[in-house]
Amino acid sequence: MTTYQEFIQQNEDRDGVRCSWNLWPSSRLEATRLVVPVSCLFTPLKERPDLPPVHYEPVLCSRANCKAVLNPLCQVDFRAKIWACNFCFQRNPFPPSYAGISEVNQPAELMPQFSTIEYIVQEMLGLMKPGVSGPHGQFLQPVQKVDMNLTDLLGELQRDPWPVPQGKRPLRSTGIALSIAVGLLEGTFPNTGARVMLFTGGPPTQGPGMVVGDELKTPIRSWHDIQKDNARHLKKATKYYEALANRAAVNGHSIDIYACALDQTGLLEMKCLSNLTGGHIVMGDSFNTSLFKQTFQRVFSKDYNGEFRMAFGGILEIKTSRELKVSGAIGPCVSLNSKGSCVSENELGVGGTCQWKICSLSPSTTLALYFEVVNQHNAPIPQGGRGAIQFVTQYQHSNMQKRIRVTTIARNWADAQSQIQHIEASFDQEAAAVLMARLGVFRAESEEGPDVLRWLDRQLIRLCQKFGQFNKDDPSSFRLSESLSLYPQFMFHLRRSPFLQVFNNSPDESSYYRHHFVCQDLTQSLIMIQPILYSYSFYGPPEPVLLDSSSILPDRILLMDTFFQLVIYHGETISQWRKARYQDMAEYENFKQLLQAPLDDAQEILQTRFPMPRYIDTEHGGSQARFLLSKVNPSQTHNNLYAWGQESGAPILTDDVSLQVFMDHLKKLAVSSSA
Repeated sequence: MTTYQEFIQQNEDRDGVRCSWNLWPSSRLEATRLVVPVSCLFTPLKERPDLPPVHYEPVLCSRANCKAVLNPLCQVDFRAKIWACNFCFQRNPFPPSYAGISEVNQPAELMPQFSTIEYIVQEMLGLMKPGVSGPHGQFLQPVQKVDMNLTDLLGELQRDPWPVPQGKRPLRSTGIALSIAVGLLEGTFPNTGARVMLFTGGPPTQGPGMVVGDELKTPIRSWHDIQKDNARHLKKATKYYEALANRAAVNGHSIDIYACALDQTGLLEMKCLSNLTGGHIVMGDSFNTSLFKQTFQRVFSKDYNGEFRMAFGGILEIKTSRELKVSGAIGPCVSLNSKGSCVSENELGVGGTCQWKICSLSPSTTLALYFEVVNQHNAPIPQGGRGAIQFVTQYQHSNMQKRIRVTTIARNWADAQSQIQHIEASFDQEAAAVLMARLGVFRAESEEGPDVLRWLDRQLIRLCQKFGQFNKDDPSSFRLSESLSLYPQFMFHLRRSPFLQVFNNSPDESSYYRHHFVCQDLTQSLIMIQPILYSYSFYGPPEPVLLDSSSILPDRILLMDTFFQLVIYHGETISQWRKARYQDMAEYENFKQLLQAPLDDAQEILQTRFPMPRYIDTEHGGSQARFLLSKVNPSQTHNNLYAWGQESGAPILTDDVSLQVFMDHLKKLAVSSSA
């Protein structure tokens, strides 16, 4: 492991932060030339069993427009009992409770290992016993009061007695139902953690928020309809649900959507309900499947303290040192329009603010945050100077405590002219791929559509021109250093992913995939971009192999994890042996063990994933083999069959370019003097 890889891993484990660059260019001009912005992935509630919360208030900088929290980067005068804020340089006296501090008796927040620290302020007043009064009181009661009645009611539920006429859809007033639910919570639990759960088995067909009429002969809108501006309810319905989402967000309430049907349910129009409030979206074929039931149970999973893995009413505030400004955030959040001095005019994602509301958080909720270096070219940075960012997350814990988690990070400034190799070595290509992918998804959702692929390609070419080693107009001479070598491969798989490609996916499916991509942490996001492929054989233990058609061999079993699916694929020979039931014969015990190994590994993944991935068991020639074949790099296709032999993989029927062709094009454009 290199020093930087260890540094990156330690920072992620301790602070839940992964930066695109771990040395920051010291001027605005140099930062723009790096192509990938100074940015980071931040997981506010990353689980830290080794981080017990402290039971006192954070100490704040006394300057009115700063209010940064005391942290290990501050200069401290232990004799005078004064600390200097590392963001505004204001000198502040310690409060009386810190009278006993010294070099050998430091409070936790000054120790380097506590760059992340969590405070309990008090139990939120009035929340332990919410007063449900007024007209709403007859509708909402604590569960312990109505436990028996509720159980009886659920047991007596029957199917809707009104028959649906032939050729018609059921009448669903989903928009009104959601408005009532949001209104009830507004009146009874303002500014208190709460969630609305919508279970829907089909699209809204009447009233505000309708997505399609009740005539079955009128199909629900497709991508083709949307592109041709033929989706007559789309804009009006989307606007209606956005207004509902913003109402819920004001009070810190989140909205979950559990949509189970064989056709679309209007997720495209309703996605903002969950995207803006941090709610869950779960999509399936039926509420009766074990896949749905297990996923729903996982919503209520508990942590190592036996408490729900959910938090509410989060407010994330960012403070930066004066050389940096915050451009925006991408993730399950809404802007609080807080115009501090550290807010950049150049917006990326949800910008124009240094505060965002995250109505519902889990330990894996991750935001992408983008920054602008504002220091002018040739303006001096102090020798050994460091840029700093502080993340202050206030939230309501599931046990009703109000907590504040403070994470403070710093990175060294570097001169891009004399230290470009050091900056290059500090590049975190995994974090950068996810951060650029989030920008791509944000652009695809909001403005650019198909142009996003062109934008991504241009950024990749510019990055290769900046950091590649090559002779002009000689593609064969092109080389990338180890710190960037995987980045083009991530971009290749991202271009083919369901986050940017809508072909073969309905508008609802695209909304579902994109929702999860902009909420998950780095590890899960990378799996979504470039699925992991493991190979099982008689020749040794399971091993990760290239996501490539050359890995599909007759005597191998493959396990592919795409995050949304877990696919076990049996090669042609393995499949024949399995059909011949060799695994049931005593003399083929090793074959039985080989078949079992991927099943055991799949179970391990299934234990923790949310939502539960679709589990697919398939084989050579099986109809569901398409899940594997659509993801692997088509290095052997029906167009180059002459290169294909039994031992070199399986041909893929596709017109997609292979990674090799993609890389050849990239090298050609990167070294071109006219590019």
